[in-house]
Amino acid sequence: MAGGSPGSPPPDPLVARGRRALYRARRKLRRSAVDYFRGDASDWLPFAGLLLLVPLITLATLLAPVWCPPPALVLPVLTGALLLRPGSLVLLYAVAATALGVESAVLGPYNGLGPGRVTPGDVLVVGAVGAGGLLVAQLRNRVGVPWRGGGSMLFDLRERLKVQSQIPPLPEGWHAEMALRPAGGQSFSGDFLVASRTGEGKRVLEAVLADVSGKGMDAGSRALLLSGAFGGLLGSLPPHDFLPAANGYLLRQEWEEGFASAVHLVLDLDTGEFELLSAGHLPGMQRHMGDGNWETKEAEGPLLGIYEGAKFTGLRGQLRHGDLLMLCTDGMVEVPGRDLAEGMDRLMGEADRLMGSAFAGTAWRLIESVAKDLNDDRALLLIWRE
Repeated sequence: MAGGSPGSPPPDPLVARGRRALYRARRKLRRSAVDYFRGDASDWLPFAGLLLLVPLITLATLLAPVWCPPPALVLPVLTGALLLRPGSLVLLYAVAATALGVESAVLGPYNGLGPGRVTPGDVLVVGAVGAGGLLVAQLRNRVGVPWRGGGSMLFDLRERLKVQSQIPPLPEGWHAEMALRPAGGQSFSGDFLVASRTGEGKRVLEAVLADVSGKGMDAGSRALLLSGAFGGLLGSLPPHDFLPAANGYLLRQEWEEGFASAVHLVLDLDTGEFELLSAGHLPGMQRHMGDGNWETKEAEGPLLGIYEGAKFTGLRGQLRHGDLLMLCTDGMVEVPGRDLAEGMDRLMGEADRLMGSAFAGTAWRLIESVAKDLNDDRALLLIWRE
């Protein structure tokens, strides 16, 4: 039975059709707005607005050249470089050049008396801004990312890297911290971490700390791709199959700089027993609570992406109450002209000094004190058992 209470008059067909038409128009307008801000729609709207702005500026220049000089035409030219596609931008430039010619003809020669003359310098300024804007528009068109969405896309990629590098909540008695600082203060890094709780009852922590070849923005795109792939593999495969699968994935990419180092930690959160599997990565460093000494945990394995059939041998250990496990990338310990062992000793010594303070923030403090000025990506993972 149709909706409506018994005995009520039937709805007016004209009103119903009007409501449906209004709904369709609203949906079409919303879809057009979304497409425009994503860069998928035509640029006719900003093009039309800028075409109208050019004669308005020209008229203002002819009426009040002191307040609106001829170089004011750079405003629509520059705005068009940010909003329009190259084809539309060239048409806008043609209109702006015509307007500049009209201003020159009406206001008289540039060496005459009176304000607002179109000088050769004005023409050079507008032309230079137009040439730079056309170059930007062509680059944006080649990449396929509009300026309206390019910044938000990069921001979203950076946030996804941060989310993937977060350590899942650990049971009582366990603490973990991850600190990452890209080279040169950039937003993207070739170092990344993926971590997940796996196993029966989620009582196993698996974490992979990786260092992609290159640094900063050069390695950021590869790190983003690998972090997604590694995150999908982690927990989906037995621990000993992870690094061989990651190695095969890198080989299939056929990158010119297609190698990476990684360390895979498998930690039982009930017993504290762990296994480290390494792919050409720095050794892990364990501090024993009993005697306060440090022990390096160096597993064997080649870099990822070098050759097929690589074998990775794990190294077992146990975190007892009060013990600390530290994993880092080479940016934390690498100093030009010095051995990596010296850098690791310096890192362990500084960690000893900071152990008396609160655990929270220790990873960041270690980066600040040990690897503050290095022009390399730096990542540090600390796991401590109370």
